[in-house]
Amino acid sequence: MRFLTAFVILGGFSALMSCQTGNSRTTENVAFQDSLSKKTFGFFWELTNPDNGLVPDRWPTPSFSSIAATGFGLTSYLIGVERGYISREAAASRTLTTLRFFLKAPQGEQESGVTGHRGFFYHFLDMKTGMRFQRVELSTIDTGLLMAGVLSSQSYFDGTSDVEVQIRQAADSLYRQVEWDWAMNGGSTMSMGWHPESGFLASTWRGYNEAMILYVLALGSPTHPLDKGAWEAWTKTYQWSTWQGQPHVNFGPLFGHQYSHMYIDFRGIQDDYMKGRGIDYFENSRRATLANRQYCIYNPGGWSDYSELIWGLTACDGPGNQGNADPNISFMGYSARGAARGYIQDDGTIAPTAAGGSIPFAPEVCLPALEEMSKRYGDKLYSTYGFKDAFNPSVVYADGSRGWFDPDYLGIDQGPILMQLENYRTGLVWEIMKKNPYIVEGLRKAGFSGGWLTR
Repeated sequence: MRFLTAFVILGGFSALMSCQTGNSRTTENVAFQDSLSKKTFGFFWELTNPDNGLVPDRWPTPSFSSIAATGFGLTSYLIGVERGYISREAAASRTLTTLRFFLKAPQGEQESGVTGHRGFFYHFLDMKTGMRFQRVELSTIDTGLLMAGVLSSQSYFDGTSDVEVQIRQAADSLYRQVEWDWAMNGGSTMSMGWHPESGFLASTWRGYNEAMILYVLALGSPTHPLDKGAWEAWTKTYQWSTWQGQPHVNFGPLFGHQYSHMYIDFRGIQDDYMKGRGIDYFENSRRATLANRQYCIYNPGGWSDYSELIWGLTACDGPGNQGNADPNISFMGYSARGAARGYIQDDGTIAPTAAGGSIPFAPEVCLPALEEMSKRYGDKLYSTYGFKDAFNPSVVYADGSRGWFDPDYLGIDQGPILMQLENYRTGLVWEIMKKNPYIVEGLRKAGFSGGWLTR
């Protein structure tokens, strides 16, 4: 645990303590956290294709690979080393396999037989071949999340062995190849994606949502950087409003308040927008978490089991209507569930990752919720790889049975649980990324200052 030991010695202990404020740290909840961490890590370590490093979108349902989940997988290996789940050598080997695959994978404008174009990668890839899955888009945000994982590997593997040197070189090459400026498509905000069949998507990344990390990465690029005006254009579209008693920049699904924070410690650093509001983005996510929970306690839809301990709306799987015996209720399948000013998407489906990805923001409400979910629903919800993606106690089937439990685990929802639990406990991922010059440059170019950026 070389990195974690150094982190504590160099002052990480105070960050650790501040993360844990409000939690009693009893033997029982430490045991639960240990279990949750190790089980969730297993999703990434055991299910990844060892030949190319690609992480499945979901399991056990057969699926394609998600490049965002693959980015989360790269970071999960670092947690695995520090927690003693795997050796540093094993993690380095898997990491180099992954990076080499993406470096060597074919790119181009053709519709098939490629993995990406202009340094970006397709949202979903075939698990075995690594080629574009069907007609999915070249995804800017998913490439961004992949690159966040790539840069976490670059900063963590700082040793002199040949493998670790190659990891740093491969990571640098992958990041430098991404043509972020091309994805702006001549506009002030970045396109969400591109299809070889039809060109750029009309939708662009406008605030506020999960794309903070995308813009930070694009601003920090030494080869294809964005102008700093892109950050101002992004923040101009924020919606500041008081929701459930919490004044904050609103965005309905909680993942939008979590993904960027998995990699960047926003405590005490501010851009011009947050300076004007007198808070930082970490506090904004805390308020969004508390508002999400309060909405579920209020429970205007009258859904089963919603309470102070059973809550959490975000993008996740859902039951759909197959087998539903109540003709007056229409349940959604996969959907961006959430609650905010002007946005309500709620059909009684709870996703554990909503609380799991918010652990550092509000541990005093998130950890008890996760513990209660695991105890109340047992292995229907909490099993081999930790929490299954979602559940809905309000579903009633024709045979009179109640409650739907997702059979699958989803990589993009496993990642926030594992990484944010570790950030809460040790600050590990945050401290790794503070060492990365590209992240630091991107933040400074966006106008962030204060806190750890003054080091």
